[in-house]
Amino acid sequence: MSPDPPVNRPGLFIALEGPEGAGKSSQVVRLAQRLRDEGVDPLVTREPGGSPAGDRVRAVLLDPSLRLEPLSELLLYAAARAQHVAELIAPALGAGRLVLTDRFSAATVAYQGYGRRLDLDFVEALNERVTLGHRPDLTVLLDLQPHLGLERVAARGATDRLERAALDFHQRVRDGFLAQSRDDPGGWAVIGADDDPDAVAHAVWAAVAPRLREWAGR
Repeated sequence: MSPDPPVNRPGLFIALEGPEGAGKSSQVVRLAQRLRDEGVDPLVTREPGGSPAGDRVRAVLLDPSLRLEPLSELLLYAAARAQHVAELIAPALGAGRLVLTDRFSAATVAYQGYGRRLDLDFVEALNERVTLGHRPDLTVLLDLQPHLGLERVAARGATDRLERAALDFHQRVRDGFLAQSRDDPGGWAVIGADDDPDAVAHAVWAAVAPRLREWAGR
């Protein structure tokens, strides 16, 4: 695999998404290491967070002791994302880096649009504004039945505010992710997350590798 492209080439933007318990965070770690093994040094980040201000917003959003109105929740995610994009993502992509993020704007459509039943047009318009038009070149969806994901979450112990939401909320979230993948099949890869983690990692790499070859060879 070729090393990172020169800075005058645009970066490559990859997001991992999925419902609670799908194993995103561990697969981000695995994918980042595989990229390094291939000679590419990714910028690895997450949402909510990714910036000092965003990390403080994250603490509010995930605090199980707080009750947030759906609109307040949406606007907090948008604020954190605006900071994340301006401080980290846009400069890195402009410098020709590969950016790998644990969640991005599709999560807001799924969680706040479908899950909280906020107006989808409003959610998508807000996303477009705060992302400065940046969208992942590839979104990898780790798909899992909500009850299985929540069982995994419960086995870990402590749960955050979103993980404690009712099962029907998490079903709507999954439906929201799958709807987005159907609307943009060329930009999404859907991978079953109920398999062995090694098998999931293999499938993730199979989805990412062609994009990486195309990008590195441009």
